[in-house]
Order: sequence, then C-alpha cells, then structure tokens
Amino acid sequence: MRALLLPLLLGSTLAQAQGPKEWYWTSGGEWIFSMATLDVNGNDNGNILRFSPFFNVQGMANYDFNDHVGLFAGLSIRNVGFIYELPEVGEGVQYDKYKFRTYNAGIPVGLKFGEMHRAMVFLGYELELPFNYKEKRYLNEVKEDKFNVWFSDRTEPFFHALFLGFQFKYGTTLKFKYYLTNFHNTDYTETVDGVQVKPYDGLNANILYVSLGFGLFRNDELIYKDQQRPAPPAEPRAWRL
Repeated sequence: MRALLLPLLLGSTLAQAQGPKEWYWTSGGEWIFSMATLDVNGNDNGNILRFSPFFNVQGMANYDFNDHVGLFAGLSIRNVGFIYELPEVGEGVQYDKYKFRTYNAGIPVGLKFGEMHRAMVFLGYELELPFNYKEKRYLNEVKEDKFNVWFSDRTEPFFHALFLGFQFKYGTTLKFKYYLTNFHNTDYTETVDGVQVKPYDGLNANILYVSLGFGLFRNDELIYKDQQRPAPPAEPRAWRL
C-alpha cells in the first residue's frame, strides 16, 4: 500500500490545476500472457508461458482532475494462472506437468497521467478474491487428472498485485502486472491413501503477466469523438425560373 501513497499524493497536488472535472464509466477486456517467478525447493526452472484470452473483463469509474491527471477504481473478473513442468522427472513420478488457474474478482484502484481518453500512463494496486480454482495434471503430455473447486483453501484467500500500463492513442492498452502474494497456500493439507500431505509445500510462485487490451479508459463515445469531422457545407442550389 505504501507504494501507492506517493502517486496518490502527487495526483492530489496536480488536481489543483484548472481543467475539466468529470465522472464517467469505461470498460474493457484483455488477453493475458502469464508466467510465474518460481522457487520450488530452491529450483527456479519449469516455467511455461500461459495464454488466457477468456474470460477477462473490467469496468472503471473514472474521475479526471484536468486534461492530464485522473484517478480510477473499478471491478474486474480475471482468469489468472501458470503452467509448471517438473524440470527433473524421476522414477515413480505420477505427474510431470501442472496447469493451475483461478478466476478472480478484483478491485483495482490507481492513477493515470497523460492525455485523458487518449495516450496515457496508468498505475495502481488491485485486491483480488480467487473464487474458483482449477488444476490439471499431465504425464507425458497426456491429461491424467483435473478438478475445480469454488472458494478453495488451496490458494491464499486474497491476492495483492501492482500494475503499470500504457494506453495508446485509440484505446489499445499494454499492461504489466505482478502479484505480491504466493499463488498457493503452502500449508494446505489433504489426505492421500490415508496419509496427510501438503501438496504445495515448497511451491512458491508469484504470477506476473503482460496483457493486451482495448478500451479500458475510453467508452464508445470518447473513442470516436476525436475521429469525427464536421460534414462539408452543402453546395448552394441554382434556382431556375
């Protein structure tokens, strides 16, 4: 949270400048390319890039202090996860690759700087609640097992993340996001063949992703407003008697 205090203070100071002040709502989606920073009992290998175009939507309530500074807060639903392949497969290994993902409900808050509704930089913090967990297990590229659980104890109850992004002139966005929270609850226990085990013990994974989106800070009216040109004046008619 301390990382967000400085930009919020800066935004409050810049808000004294004269300019338009308005509330408005925008929405958008994103295609996510994610990986994780891994530490699996001291080993950082096994990352595979994951692509999740569906289902990622978010809506933002925006307030522009002036033409160059604004703030936003909103709601999101996001498909986030990572793929882990065991770097070394020994005898008796039941699975050699795992796919983990959660659907998260998030509350992003942040600041934006630049040309409001056009080219700008935005940054902020997001609190996310993972409400559905899914795990797939593979052996030699063949899916051996899968399951999903609502509000699972296999993950941490909340995820904390920081993000930095760029919106280009016509609404395309490029965003970088890093999760401060470990994806799994390493203390989670389950019973396997009558024995209590911790399946995620030693599996430390912080997700980071790059996403491509459109229209996050521009609604339909604003997207096309600066592209509209006045119609040319009609030529006068020649009247004949």
